[in-house]
Amino acid sequence: MRKYGLIGYPLTYSFSPSYFAVKFEEKGIIDAEYISYPLERIEGIKGLIDNGILGFNVTIPYKEQIIPYLDELSDAARTVGAVNTVQVVDGKLIGYNTDVYGLENSLYRLLDRAYVDKALILGTGGASKACQYVLDQMGIEYKLVSRNSKYLTYDQLDTEILADHKLIVNTTPLGTSPNVDKCPDIPYKSFGASHFAFDLVYNPEKSLFLTRAEKRGAAIMNGLSMLYDQADESWKIWNRIS
Repeated sequence: MRKYGLIGYPLTYSFSPSYFAVKFEEKGIIDAEYISYPLERIEGIKGLIDNGILGFNVTIPYKEQIIPYLDELSDAARTVGAVNTVQVVDGKLIGYNTDVYGLENSLYRLLDRAYVDKALILGTGGASKACQYVLDQMGIEYKLVSRNSKYLTYDQLDTEILADHKLIVNTTPLGTSPNVDKCPDIPYKSFGASHFAFDLVYNPEKSLFLTRAEKRGAAIMNGLSMLYDQADESWKIWNRIS
């Protein structure tokens, strides 16, 4: 039996186990299993390697903590500074960031060949770093928006800035269930039909951020397709050799 899994803590809920359970059933894959491993300490990965795991996903709080335990990093993982997928080859651990793959695919779908040259990224955390990497790859200039005065602050956003930046990406957790009445504090009245709003939040399917942007005519997309694409890319990575 080929072993795959997910590490993180506490893992009260995660998308990946249910995704792979459905995938294995639909594809008739009977020689593989995907198990959640709620590791209280990152050092617990040694036991997984000793048990013959071929690959695993990494979630909070270990996306950065895992890096010192890896033998190699993909360019994306090194640039972003976070790993969400690990492949095990002859005891060697190789780290990847498939979030960037999922996000890039989703943004291309959302933009649908529209020309956009400037974006605003709401938030400066780990998800923001992945978004910065993707926009760099796509050749789209961006500004970071944060409560931190090192960056463009929310109260500095105005109609002129929104008019100049047609893609708005929310990388903050604002609006995630159960706090569905929350959204980034930006001038939604400045959105129009030429704007594109992407929210990494996928629960609820339409966050308040997306609802308010859509009401002003913007094209919108949530983070669900990104989630599916990053998981599918993990599977492809694991099966290049394993």
